[in-house]
Amino acid sequence: MASTSSDEPSTSGSSGKGGSGKASSKFARLNRLRDLELKMNEARKMNHAEVVAEDERKKRPKNFDAKRKRVEWEQKDAEQRKECEARGEDYDRVKMLEIGADESERWDRKKKKKNPDQGFADYEQATFRQYQQLTKQIKKDSQEYDREKDKLGEDFYASANTLGLHQRKDSEDAIDRMVGDLEKQIEKRSKYSRRRTFDEEADIDYINERNMKFNQKLERFYGKYTAEIKQNLERGTAV
Repeated sequence: MASTSSDEPSTSGSSGKGGSGKASSKFARLNRLRDLELKMNEARKMNHAEVVAEDERKKRPKNFDAKRKRVEWEQKDAEQRKECEARGEDYDRVKMLEIGADESERWDRKKKKKNPDQGFADYEQATFRQYQQLTKQIKKDSQEYDREKDKLGEDFYASANTLGLHQRKDSEDAIDRMVGDLEKQIEKRSKYSRRRTFDEEADIDYINERNMKFNQKLERFYGKYTAEIKQNLERGTAV
């Protein structure tokens, strides 16, 4: 009986150690599971943010990055110009001093190769050239652009599902500038009208307008061959 009672404490002690070991192992597994869930949630949020960013990039114009870099360069250039003017320095001179000789030569070669007027093959290209010239004259307000973009969010860029209900509205000043620009274009085109004026001193050798156009075509293509015959007829010396 004594030996039996002496063995009981050792048995109970071993079972306590095993229980604590199982509890710690279970706690460790729960911690790993919680870490995995946190990582999964973080990865899900990152994937969602990347999908939204990719969708926004697809909605942008093709030349969005180039225009953004151009606007940033113009802002930086304007700030540097103001700083030079505040110091009483000539900004163009300071800027030229910072350009190396090799870079200057490369720019000169590029300017010589560039043809300012490449011409056009159809009226579509002529319209596109006119559009490019007009858009270059427009100065964008970057701060107003960023405010509108933050205010509208995803509705800032129009898509196939955009109804126009929540799109940005142009201000009255912007509309007035557009109307003024259109009036200037109309006035400029009116000065370059191709309408021909009527020459009262010209000889009348036609019976109606259609015959006049026909005679003009004949004169344009065969006038140099019939000039001598006309002169002889006028002098009365034709054979």
